Amino acid sequence: MGVLNISPESFFTGSYVPNSSIRDTAIKMVSDGAEILDIGARSTAPGSTSISVNEEIQRVKEALIHLEGLDYIVSIDTMYPEVLESALHFDICIANDISGLLNPEMQKIIADANIPAIIMATDKVPGDACSFSDTLDAIEVILNRAGHCGIEDIILDPGIGKWIPDRTADNDWELCRRFGELMEYGRPLLAAVSRKSFIGDATGRAPDNRLAGTLAVTTELIRKGASVIRTHDIKETKDVISVAMKLQGET
Repeated sequence: MGVLNISPESFFTGSYVPNSSIRDTAIKMVSDGAEILDIGARSTAPGSTSISVNEEIQRVKEALIHLEGLDYIVSIDTMYPEVLESALHFDICIANDISGLLNPEMQKIIADANIPAIIMATDKVPGDACSFSDTLDAIEVILNRAGHCGIEDIILDPGIGKWIPDRTADNDWELCRRFGELMEYGRPLLAAVSRKSFIGDATGRAPDNRLAGTLAVTTELIRKGASVIRTHDIKETKDVISVAMKLQGET
């Protein structure tokens, strides 16, 4: 899953794609090996500049207009039902909800559209599960929400990253070390660690120099059962996946 970042407020400014480059960037991402393009129009990093829902809708619509005619699998990274509903007028395939189906309207839109959903472990605020135990509790919460509204095609996102101030790098490392335990839920697992702050905490490097650390963590999470890798660095991550599959005896 390649990150098609259309948010200039992003923590990793080097990944921002302006409107004029969206189509060419998408084509290159797929050429480099991306099987899913994840469009994100709003930065959710702590302290990032907030934008209105209307601004997010406009950014997503403009991006999807640029992608018209391209036969790609596209997901929309949003926690606002209005944004997802607007995107569904185009040919999108997946909803990526970091709020863990917290909004009943989001639940209804995804269920009615009958599309797969990436759902992040969330109780009341996106990413509010800090400890591993909290993460397990939050996964139970989101699976119950999904079950109640009839959403069955689910990819679990355990929520690695500093989503709230109380979360620490140690929380992220614990989640990475115990990632394999999440296989017990019998759902595909998303690994979304690309250039995140806990890697910078370990290496002392800024986001634009965290590729090596990201690939090291990615390799381990593949070994522990990750099914989908969300990344800014598609070509390098594709190589990691190919090598990891060979080591696991897969083709």
